[in-house]
Amino acid sequence: MAPSAKHLASWAGLCPGNNESAGKRMAGTVRKGNRWLRTALVEAALSASRSKDSALAARYRRVMRHRGHKKAVIAVAHAILISVYYMLSRQVPYQELGPDYFDQRHAERARRRALQTLERQGYRVTLEPAA
Repeated sequence: MAPSAKHLASWAGLCPGNNESAGKRMAGTVRKGNRWLRTALVEAALSASRSKDSALAARYRRVMRHRGHKKAVIAVAHAILISVYYMLSRQVPYQELGPDYFDQRHAERARRRALQTLERQGYRVTLEPAA
């Protein structure tokens, strides 16, 4: 087994590239890695991105908004590989986190983002907790 999840992602060619010059981070392509594993993971990621109620599909949609389809598929493939590593190393079954896992984890950030969106459209909003 690989020494760490990051090491496995690097070996598979699913870690982000590291291209930095003068302190600026440039667009880095993913590494060349094990093409068979990488192809299988990308295919699984494409399938997972099309599902409706899963954390992987939600991850795809979040990354897709800002980075595009290809980067989002690689991000989901990376997430699958990291999940498989931890499942095998800790001997635990897969547990689906759900499509709103990220929003629940970062509820304050989601609330602030929604408020800013409404304020940009010209609304003044005050929040009151629901009963």
